[in-house]
Amino acid sequence: MASNILTNTLLSILSVATIGGFQYSTLIQLSDDSKDTVVKGGHSYVEQKINQNIKEDVEQKAEQLRMMAKMPSLGFRNMLANHIFVQFLQYFGDNEARQQIGYGDSAKYLSAAIQHDPYFRKFYVFLSGSSTLYAGTPEETVQIMAKGLERLSEQRPVDGYYIWRYKGTDELLFLNDGEAAQKSFEMAADWALQSAGEEAAVIAQISQQTAQFLASSPDSHLAQINAWGSILTTALDSQMRDKAIRRIHELGGDVTITEGGEIQITSSRAETGLDNRDI
Repeated sequence: MASNILTNTLLSILSVATIGGFQYSTLIQLSDDSKDTVVKGGHSYVEQKINQNIKEDVEQKAEQLRMMAKMPSLGFRNMLANHIFVQFLQYFGDNEARQQIGYGDSAKYLSAAIQHDPYFRKFYVFLSGSSTLYAGTPEETVQIMAKGLERLSEQRPVDGYYIWRYKGTDELLFLNDGEAAQKSFEMAADWALQSAGEEAAVIAQISQQTAQFLASSPDSHLAQINAWGSILTTALDSQMRDKAIRRIHELGGDVTITEGGEIQITSSRAETGLDNRDI
């Protein structure tokens, strides 16, 4: 049985840091008169008040977001992008509101942040996780990534090759576009080879391998395992991590997390004409 191992310590560290640093929830503030429960037509007054407050809050923030997206940066692009990102984190972490009305505005927040600062990679991590996996809008995710990538280069930012991988992952797994995904992974490999980043050589090898799998077979299971491995290492929460692990298992792969936090993915599946020892 051939064993295929993908180890990506740095990405797993990023995942842990992301989860630890950015996942939090905000409280919905209720007015004093909502404290007395009055049942009308089977629905309590408090529940109606919560829904009303949520809708008003969403509408207000949506208008603010539209204004911030068009606002001139006046030389403070990073500051404005970070402010929008903080607003997104509050939005994303508001579990009660998200259960009521979903994650439909995720892409709008991150599109605005990327518009002001396309060089910060974590914006794209949250874009893929929230817009694709939670809101179910991978087309919008890929479009926003493509616009951001137009402003980047092989050297700026130094880890820009990861963004090509995020784009390729969404194209492969959620748009079923193996041809577009192949091109994205080829670009990721090309940019990584030109990067001085510490992990660039490993990412170049993995990305090129994925592109080869797709060139041979657009429905390559090994390419899909690789892509789900990328999602696993950048997962925003345990629900997303569990989904990635489940899909890897369904595709014939196994996941091991070492004591040092390294993620190892193995598969006994062979694909004709490919050396699939490292996926």
